[in-house]
Amino acid sequence: MENEETKIINQKQPANRELLRSTYFYDLPQEQIAQTPIEPRDHSRLLCFNRASGAIQHKHFYDIIDFLRAGDVLVVNNTKVLPARLFGFKAKTGAKIEILLQKRIDLHNWEVIAKPAKRLDDGTEIVFNQNIHCRVTEKGDYGACKVEFVYDDSKTFEEHLMEIGTVPLPPYIKEKLKNADRYQTVYAKVEGSSAAPTAGLHFTPELLEKIRNKGVEILEVLLHVGLGTFRPVKEENILNHEMHSEYFEITQDVADKINKAKREHRRVIAVGTTSVRVLESGVDENVLLVPQKRETKIFIYPPYNFKMVDALITNFHLPESTLIMLVSAFIGDIDKTLDLYKTAVKEKYRFFSFGDAMFIE
Repeated sequence: MENEETKIINQKQPANRELLRSTYFYDLPQEQIAQTPIEPRDHSRLLCFNRASGAIQHKHFYDIIDFLRAGDVLVVNNTKVLPARLFGFKAKTGAKIEILLQKRIDLHNWEVIAKPAKRLDDGTEIVFNQNIHCRVTEKGDYGACKVEFVYDDSKTFEEHLMEIGTVPLPPYIKEKLKNADRYQTVYAKVEGSSAAPTAGLHFTPELLEKIRNKGVEILEVLLHVGLGTFRPVKEENILNHEMHSEYFEITQDVADKINKAKREHRRVIAVGTTSVRVLESGVDENVLLVPQKRETKIFIYPPYNFKMVDALITNFHLPESTLIMLVSAFIGDIDKTLDLYKTAVKEKYRFFSFGDAMFIE
């Protein structure tokens, strides 16, 4: 599977319309970028689209239960967002530095994004408080660095992080988040993400219980969302875009239950593009989901044959992003995808991480 993913990234083909970044552009008024989450969580709006009939319905998220059937399998990503934004200063000069944790390498070493990166060189020491600092071990492009953390071992790194870190909201959210838990799903368990799997933010414990009582099986996978999820596609030919790598896990129990559902022709419904990436990355040559723990660079764009996912719950994504390309591949029609987005704009839906949702079946 990894070879397939690498092959997808490295293909160099003449770009036709579905391979052009600009195909996935749409106009969005600035005021429709949601700055704060809706309360309660499940009172956000829900645009429902049936791919077979073309029918569109405008609902609220708590109505999702009416679109689910007994026997469906709902797959959620149980990753938890780290307080991954750190503010420190250079030990020598006192210059302020912001660090965004991207990916853990080992117990002390991380891949990070640093701002302003031009102030950093290999060996630069960044102090956060008297008990924890880091040293730049390797400087990359676009602010990317590798750093080694050194800290008072009377506390774990995670305990230090809780003291010095804040939740790294996406750059298009300008308002301060009053309650950090609103950038976590109610089922978040495994710390490691730099960004939330935002389609899951709409669920409440009460709604999940109603869904279970309807006979829907809820299964958990893991994908740690990296900051690369916000990285724009810069190449006009999307095949030249280098996809970011993210760590995921599928357990034996989850693989067995999803394979059983597929054999019995029951729907597998992915909550968010991160769950899609896990499910489609985990399929073997026999179209079976395989338990595994590894990195994925899978890049899903039209045309794509989905092996595991039958329906999708997702938010509205940025223009020209890899996420809207994935959604377009699932809908199966670029023009229909853009029409749905234009409808959402016209109907005053709220967009992006704290925005409204779509259900595509």
